[in-house]
Amino acid sequence: MTSSNCQLSPSRAPEHISLNPRGVTQKNVLLVGNFFSSSMGARGVCEDLAEQLAGNGWTVYSTSLKKNRAARLFDMVTTVWRLRRKYGVAHVDVYSGAAFIWAEAACWTLRRAKKPYVLTLHGGDLPEFSRRWHGRVARLLRSAEVVTSPSRYLRDQMRSYRDDLQLMPNPLDLKQYPFRLREAPKPNLVWLRAFHSIYNPSLAPRVIAELAKEFPNLRLTMIGPDKGDGSLQETQRVAGEKGVANHITFVGGVPKSEVPGRLSDADIFLNTTNVDNTPVSVLEAMACGLCVVNTNVVDNTMNASIEMQYSRSNILRFNRWVFAGSRNGDMVASFFGSANTVDSNSLDSNYRNAEDRGAENIIHL
Repeated sequence: MTSSNCQLSPSRAPEHISLNPRGVTQKNVLLVGNFFSSSMGARGVCEDLAEQLAGNGWTVYSTSLKKNRAARLFDMVTTVWRLRRKYGVAHVDVYSGAAFIWAEAACWTLRRAKKPYVLTLHGGDLPEFSRRWHGRVARLLRSAEVVTSPSRYLRDQMRSYRDDLQLMPNPLDLKQYPFRLREAPKPNLVWLRAFHSIYNPSLAPRVIAELAKEFPNLRLTMIGPDKGDGSLQETQRVAGEKGVANHITFVGGVPKSEVPGRLSDADIFLNTTNVDNTPVSVLEAMACGLCVVNTNVVDNTMNASIEMQYSRSNILRFNRWVFAGSRNGDMVASFFGSANTVDSNSLDSNYRNAEDRGAENIIHL
């Protein structure tokens, strides 16, 4: 458990959304989520939220820093109960899979403590999980004062469980991301996710193996923490098997403050994920002006990125198109050139505006 008093300029929340649960007058909040940046290099949205709230004068308590699953569950539940007289409202992140149990346990304890709470949904796999566990998901969502979603896709998919879901997109402070127009992109790629099977990192060296035949100076930097499921080792094995280990640099997890610089060193962002929602990493890449190559994942709200079918042939086809000198940066510049903050809503809007002007760099393969 940690308490935060850090300072950060707050982002503006949509004016039509009220996230003030009934009866809450004190500005003390408990955030229940994964706070791993200090130990694993993976910074969650909840950590940014903690800084934003602290910057607005809230006293923020958070849980959990524990990496071990059992220890994390224990820490979340005991923190919720132990600090019940110190906070007036709680915010709980909701993921699918085993992590759903943490949200259930935390919220059960919050109800015992008679504390109101807000839920935020995460992950493109949550709708499929909800279809398998309809009763559990429905009970959890209906027990909260407010439920928010970072994307239209997740909001629309989950509305059958609660019809008043609030759209609250993930914000991005563009002042932290230097934009550079890629007029002639070079074969310098970057991959930025956690090494976990859901993000399919081993696809990256397979793509590099094919591209390296035509672009011998090709470089890929893979950035992200090891989630411990063997995906990092599998990716390294494939790189060696394909003979492209010398083309790939594995950096590991990096602090959030280093992300803009790491992205700015590359020209092309490669996103190999199997399932996704509204990934902050893709928004960060676009904010820096990178050409984004993305699999055609389940969340179709990522209209501003380049949608790809999940296959090596199509990713290869688009990479060759980028290397040929496409001005993909022009489209990205139209999104970010004059903005101070951006979220997935503005991306949808700017996508439509760019399409109306005939933006040639939005392609669907």
